[in-house]
Order: sequence, then structure tokens, then C-alpha cells
Amino acid sequence: MPKTVTLRLDDDVYESLLNHSEAEKRPLSNYIEMAAMEYARFQEFTDDEEMLDILSNQNLMKRIKKGSKEAKKRKGRIVG
Repeated sequence: MPKTVTLRLDDDVYESLLNHSEAEKRPLSNYIEMAAMEYARFQEFTDDEEMLDILSNQNLMKRIKKGSKEAKKRKGRIVG
């Protein structure tokens, strides 16, 4: 069931969002929802700096490779 949320925006932010929503022929509420979901999905992935940290951690990379091999062989267990 859809929820209603009250949102306070500065005038310049409101105008910018309104202009973008009109350009895409969307209601403002739909544009804000779409933009928020896109931002949330983007946050689920690593940025370049974080990926460099992951790749430079030899112990972590060894564990990831081991886990990948075990998953291909259908060994190991899923931890939730």
C-alpha cells in the first residue's frame, strides 16, 4: 500500500526537481520516488576507492576466490 511522506525542500531544490520532472513528463512525486530509488541502488555497489581497497587486501581476495571455487563445486554453506 502506498505511503504518504511530507518532505521539506529549499526553493531552489524544489524548482530543480520540478523542472526535471516536467522534462520527463512525470508527476513530481513520481520523479522524487524514482530519483530516491536510483540513488539507493547506486549505494548498493562499491565506488572506485572502495574497490581498490578490496582488491589490495590479499587475505580478503584469497577468501573470495576460495569461496567462489567452493560455490562452483556447490560446497560450503550460505550464511545469512
